[in-house]
Amino acid sequence: MSETSRPNLYIVPTPIGNLKDITYRAVEVLKQADVILAEDTRTSGVLLKHLEISRPLQSYHIFNEHKAVEKLVSRMKEGEHFALISDAGTPAISDPGFLLVRAVLEAGLEVQCLPGPTAFVPALVNSGLPNDRFVFEGFLPHKKGRKTRIESLMEETRTMIFYESTHRIQKTLLQLSEAFGEDRQACVSRELTKLHEENVRGSLAELIEYYNTHSVKGEIVLVVAGKNSKA
Repeated sequence: MSETSRPNLYIVPTPIGNLKDITYRAVEVLKQADVILAEDTRTSGVLLKHLEISRPLQSYHIFNEHKAVEKLVSRMKEGEHFALISDAGTPAISDPGFLLVRAVLEAGLEVQCLPGPTAFVPALVNSGLPNDRFVFEGFLPHKKGRKTRIESLMEETRTMIFYESTHRIQKTLLQLSEAFGEDRQACVSRELTKLHEENVRGSLAELIEYYNTHSVKGEIVLVVAGKNSKA
């Protein structure tokens, strides 16, 4: 990787669970970065120690990204090369990153995103639901706008993908069942790539019943079938 060919900003996906999912190229980029921007330096520090990578770490998260962007772009113009990572998966996918990427591009600098782990792709494929066309919704609004967002999806025919937390998954299943009908097929994937990975498939009614008697831990991806276009 020559100095002249290096982008100013690399977006580097990191494992969503299994540390073996890091790519050789990601390791190479992280080793050569002048600074690694991390969502949580403590979490990323564990990964970098495992990979035997020792580079300067700087915090970059949802609470400081607006203030940090301008200074980071200025440093890139002066010749520094950065690698952005999140706690897990691909930065900017329901994680900080979009604002920085946009600002770097607007400044006429180069951005390169490496391919790698992201939770919604294995969840979609594991679900057994149609994946030729799908829509990624990320996290539903916690309060204001939640009902409106769900109602806006009632006529959606594509498979829908949501991220959800453990303490809201039952509420979400109930709300989707009320909007889409309890027979709508879905899949809840959690702890993807980890030792206790679980994919629970069935109708929304069956999933609600399942989680009434089973505790749920870990990161969750919810995949829901779209409306039958023939209905």
